[in-house]
Formats: sequence, C-alpha cells, structure tokens
Amino acid sequence: MSQVTEILKFNKHFVEEKEYEAYLTSRFPDKKMLIITCMDTRLVELLPKAMNFKNGDVKIIKNAGAVISQPFGSVMRSVMVALYELDADEVIVVGHYECGMASLNADRMINSIKERGVSEQVLDTLENSGIKLTKWLRGFDNVEEGVIQTVELIKRHPLLPPNVPIHGMIIDPATGALELVSDGYAEHKATL
Repeated sequence: MSQVTEILKFNKHFVEEKEYEAYLTSRFPDKKMLIITCMDTRLVELLPKAMNFKNGDVKIIKNAGAVISQPFGSVMRSVMVALYELDADEVIVVGHYECGMASLNADRMINSIKERGVSEQVLDTLENSGIKLTKWLRGFDNVEEGVIQTVELIKRHPLLPPNVPIHGMIIDPATGALELVSDGYAEHKATL
C-alpha cells in the first residue's frame, strides 16, 4: 500500500469518527502571533509544545531555515497577510541548532539536481536568465546569523505596521530549550 493510500484510509476513519472536533478553531490566531520557523521534522510537534501553543493559537510559516530571502516574495506576503488580514500583531522567527541550512552547499545540491535528472540545458537556461543558483541555494554560516538576518529583513520592510514587535529565537531540536536572540519588546521600548 502506498503512503498516499494509507493517508486516505486513515483520513476516512478520522472524519467518520469526528476526530477533527478536537481541532476546531477559527482562522484567526488566539494569541495574535505569527511564527516563522524551519521545516525540520524534529520541530513538527516539539516547537508548539516547547512554546505552549495549541491548535488555533498562532499562525505558523515553515520553510528551509526559517529564512526570508525575498522582501517581496511569498513568505513575506504571508507575513503581511497574517498582520493585516488575520489579526496577528507580533512575529517570532525561530531557527534551530543543527540546521541543514547552516551546512547547505550549493555546488553539492546542484550536483544532486543533475543526478536526479535535471538537464544541464535547464541549468544553463536558468543561469543565462539571471538566476544564479549558487546564490539562490546559499544557506547561512550560523543559526543566530540566519535568525537575525530574517528579523532585520522583516523590521525594515516598508509595509510593516509600526510598533509590531519582531523577535528572534533559537530552539534546541533535542530538548526544546529556547534562546531569545532578538527581543522585539526591548527594541520598541528603546524607540519610545
């Protein structure tokens, strides 16, 4: 049986038994927060538990490394939607130790892309179109640097509402311990 078949079989039971009722909530985050974090599998359940969030408490955006690299890309658009349309009024960027983005090697990944069947012609076309894959596939040197860069990108965004605290944290994926690396409250007090 394929994984998709197993998912659909489980889902049928889940719906028939009304197990979804335990997760009913609105689309608006009860704690009025947006979390931007990594897609790392270790954080799927650990991060909400370590931060004391349950279903309906926060909006969560997940991507590789909890990095926003484009100020007008889809991740930043999601941040704006959360702030302007979904009642979020605070943002926390949460990176983690042992992140794959800290060791991302663009050349190794491009070789993997080729090995998995993407032709050299496609790669050449992208490069000739101005897409520099080695730049696009870059990570960061350390997790704290990655978190702070994303926090700064959000804080400097021209569409960010005034007085929205933007925090940065790092979570230990083994224990769930959190470290505050950028306190958005302190920064707002300093500007008052």
